[in-house]
Amino acid sequence: METLTYRRKKVYDPVLRLIHLWNGLSILFLMMMIWLSELFEKGVGEDTFWTLHIYVGYGLAVGVVARLTWGLIGPQHARFSDMWHPRAWWSAVRNRSFKTEPRFGHHALASAAYFTVYVMLVTMALTGLGLAAIEHSAGPFSGWLGDMPWIEDALEEPHELIYNLLMAFVVVHIAALILHERQDKTPLAQSMVTGYQYELE
Repeated sequence: METLTYRRKKVYDPVLRLIHLWNGLSILFLMMMIWLSELFEKGVGEDTFWTLHIYVGYGLAVGVVARLTWGLIGPQHARFSDMWHPRAWWSAVRNRSFKTEPRFGHHALASAAYFTVYVMLVTMALTGLGLAAIEHSAGPFSGWLGDMPWIEDALEEPHELIYNLLMAFVVVHIAALILHERQDKTPLAQSMVTGYQYELE
């Protein structure tokens, strides 16, 4: 049986890993609140879950701001500059090949998806705060948007679309981790727990 040897490197700092955990759990809890609210008819049960959804949404907004800030001032592998690989993205599209050389840090091609997710999260946070203001008179935008119910649809449609896209992303993200671990025979998922990444020697 072939023995594989690896070299490892500490890549992801504790702050980045904590923000990743915070945002990941926030997204999962937000989805859970929606699923659970659908089990109840209009009334106390549904209202309770929507109230929880709003408060967890505040938590996600804080997490998104933290990630954007850490992407500018954090250490090397937390920074957005370390995730910026337009040549690799263009090459993958042009050659229809999505294989890249392994590297420590975020995957060069997956980084494009991560940037897209950050844009979606910012949009979701802003539209969610707007909907909380209009529908529940809650949050920092309530004094500004509370009297503008006519823009509810303009906020609700992108909010629901991004919700569905994020659900798909979570599934694809987990599936891609499993696939890459099997194909490359290298542990990946644990890197957001320990901070270490491994590479075959």
